[in-house]
Amino acid sequence: MAHNPQSGGQLRPVDLARRHGLSAQAVRNYEAAGILPAAARTASGYRVYTQAHARALGAFLALLPGHGHQAAAAIMRAVNAGAEAEAFRLIDESHAQLADDRSTVRAVEGALGDLAPVADDRGETFVGPLARRLGLRPATLRKWERAGVVRPRRDPRTGYRVYTAADVRDARLAHQLRRGGYRLDRVAAVIAQVRSAGGVAPVAAMLDEWHARLAARGRAMLAGAAALDGYLNS
Repeated sequence: MAHNPQSGGQLRPVDLARRHGLSAQAVRNYEAAGILPAAARTASGYRVYTQAHARALGAFLALLPGHGHQAAAAIMRAVNAGAEAEAFRLIDESHAQLADDRSTVRAVEGALGDLAPVADDRGETFVGPLARRLGLRPATLRKWERAGVVRPRRDPRTGYRVYTAADVRDARLAHQLRRGGYRLDRVAAVIAQVRSAGGVAPVAAMLDEWHARLAARGRAMLAGAAALDGYLNS
């Protein structure tokens, strides 16, 4: 249901702002964006907020850590417009994304665990031998190259693709992730993290931090849900 902005005592923009360390202009911007219900105006044109606006602002700020600004704003706009079903759909999307991110971390952990060193990972190789080693078609490696998953150099004399030890590592990791059912764009993002971290070992060290961030996001979603439920029941 849409919320009645006239309920509760009167508040100025600065009163709402001070509670959360915001500026009065930020509060006005949130109202203009539909994150807060429209405020009544005095005869002289000043905004008059109520406890309903205070609860709306509290709900939005509680949603932010778990859902991000764009989704939190969309959720509040839907609630304030009386479109609760749309708000719940948006919340479901955020939870689905969190579940997908958790699945990705598990896939990376599994893939890294399967990347035991092999004797010929130190040298360079060509597309045919690498494809045979991984049980793939050369066309698959070329498709991965177009997606940015592998980045072999070209031999200036022959034009053949030359895969370094790092390229082989990336191809092996990509192979594990693809076997786990991950889309090529997601695989490319993981490989980019491996490259930026300087190899597999730093990524493995980051996994605990990655798990902690996802846990914090899940906890923040719970806090956001509680605040939004309070606003819906007001």
